[in-house]
Amino acid sequence: MQALFFIFLITVVCTLNVSAFTAPRNTLVGYRRVALSARNGQLKMSTIEGEESDTKSKKPYAAPEKEVIRRRNFAIISHPDAGKTTMTEKLLLYGGAIQDAGAVKTRASQRKATSDWMELEKQRGISITSTVLSFEYDGHAINLLDTPGHQDFSEDTYRTLAAADNSVMLVDAAKGLEPQTKKLFEVCRLRGLPIFTFCNKMDRPALSPFDLVDQIEGEFGLQMCPVVWPIGNGDRFKGVLERDSGLIYLFEKGQRGKKAEETTVRLDDPGLRGILGDDQLFDQLMEDVEMLDGLFEPLDMARVLAGEQSPMFFGSAMTNFGVEVFLRRFLTLGQAPPARTTAAGPLAPTHPEFTGFVFKLQANLDPKHRDRLAYVRVCSGKFEKGMKVTHSRTKKNVNLSAAQALFASDRETVETAYPGDIIGLNNPGVFAIGDTIYTGNQPVKYPGIPSFSPECFSYIRNPNPSKYKNYRKGLDQLMEEGAVQLLRAYGDDGNGNPILAAVGTLQFDVVQYRLQDEYGVETILEPVGGYSIARWAENSWEEIKEETASGKLFGVFLAKDQYERPVLLFKNEWKLNSVVQDCPDLKLVPWAMAPEYE
Repeated sequence: MQALFFIFLITVVCTLNVSAFTAPRNTLVGYRRVALSARNGQLKMSTIEGEESDTKSKKPYAAPEKEVIRRRNFAIISHPDAGKTTMTEKLLLYGGAIQDAGAVKTRASQRKATSDWMELEKQRGISITSTVLSFEYDGHAINLLDTPGHQDFSEDTYRTLAAADNSVMLVDAAKGLEPQTKKLFEVCRLRGLPIFTFCNKMDRPALSPFDLVDQIEGEFGLQMCPVVWPIGNGDRFKGVLERDSGLIYLFEKGQRGKKAEETTVRLDDPGLRGILGDDQLFDQLMEDVEMLDGLFEPLDMARVLAGEQSPMFFGSAMTNFGVEVFLRRFLTLGQAPPARTTAAGPLAPTHPEFTGFVFKLQANLDPKHRDRLAYVRVCSGKFEKGMKVTHSRTKKNVNLSAAQALFASDRETVETAYPGDIIGLNNPGVFAIGDTIYTGNQPVKYPGIPSFSPECFSYIRNPNPSKYKNYRKGLDQLMEEGAVQLLRAYGDDGNGNPILAAVGTLQFDVVQYRLQDEYGVETILEPVGGYSIARWAENSWEEIKEETASGKLFGVFLAKDQYERPVLLFKNEWKLNSVVQDCPDLKLVPWAMAPEYE
């Protein structure tokens, strides 16, 4: 018996040894090449090159349906001074994310907006860069994507809308639609986002709600459906009527920064006239109610999701009138994370594997650690701390040792995340805007995020040669995160001054400020005279040279982007239209996608 056992033992040992020697090296236990480990307890990430994905043996990363259903993800769009930052803070107040909402320009206490984390934002009292704010309310997990609302908004706004599932269009009730609101509306429509309309500042003298409806419908061809209806405006703004329930919410001004007190009364309450205490307002309300059902079609969520109808709300973010009513109704009407388009077709959030895409990069969110963060929108499956994903563009595997939940500049490590959530990943130069990451053996690729046509152009130079290394490092990192676009004049071999290109000139100020504040580099800007339109040419440089030789591109500035692609700058629409007509083979387009690296 002992002899038989001895023979069996030898056979097992030999078999194990043969398996170890014949197995591919990358399947041996413990084989790993670590590319990065962050210091000081910060987020860690390891890049493993040349290694087959080990997700074959792992359980699928399916997200529980209940976690998908309870999530709401939205962005607020507005013209400057429509009250976006105040509205954002009041939503956070009602969500319990902050205890005290202070107006951005409150001089008494010098408080700053929660969503404005960059020092330049605090100095100017405006939102310059997009921010993620996550909070819970009434059993829902809410991700609010705060976008810049200043006059010179940036591509950061466009990219952030790519990560949103819903949009809230904030309209100044006194001014109605304004130019930037129109521009952002078109981006939302391009993205296929359902649009909820909130007419703000009803505590001030405002346009008639019927006039606001006519203005929006006439400009956008978007049918309005008032969910609530205002009772008065200015000093006589009493509250709002919730049409389907017949409840009237009467508000009293609360203490600054605190929740407003509210009282409810039914529309058919016989004592309503006395409760309102204003005969004219009561008569106007009764007249409006008689007209509303005949003027507006019922709310149809299929049409809302198709971008044909918009639920409409009224209120005042400054005084909290109507804010919580809006929040409650948005959570019931807004869509949960939907299926997203991939190269292979729609992918549901309940897909059994984790997928997501990078929509924003941010350097030096924490100046003490010189970090570089990639903002990832989770599209399907469940993120788990320590999971390994495939990087779609490079086909390399990336180990995600941790992720961070974001609340403006505040961060905390999270163990799990679900579709609709935004997580921050440390970025050692691996990620670019538009990148897809996924688990499993089936490749996934979400559509890239385009660069839009800039309208402002300026040379940037470093007057101090001793700071050149810092200048190049800072400029490279800011370009990587898409603060502005970087062009070079045709024929520049890299030794000339680069050209900054942006949607608005404020982004130039941001670049200069951050180079000085974060990298200690002073810079000088010199305008590229008179040019205000850019178009990418889809055809080659050879065709451009031919058209230049023929004189058809006289007065056109020839530039190239970071991928060496032709970019033509024009001084006016007339010249652009002339070139489009005379040189149709150039195939000029107002946007460009980053090329894929296979």
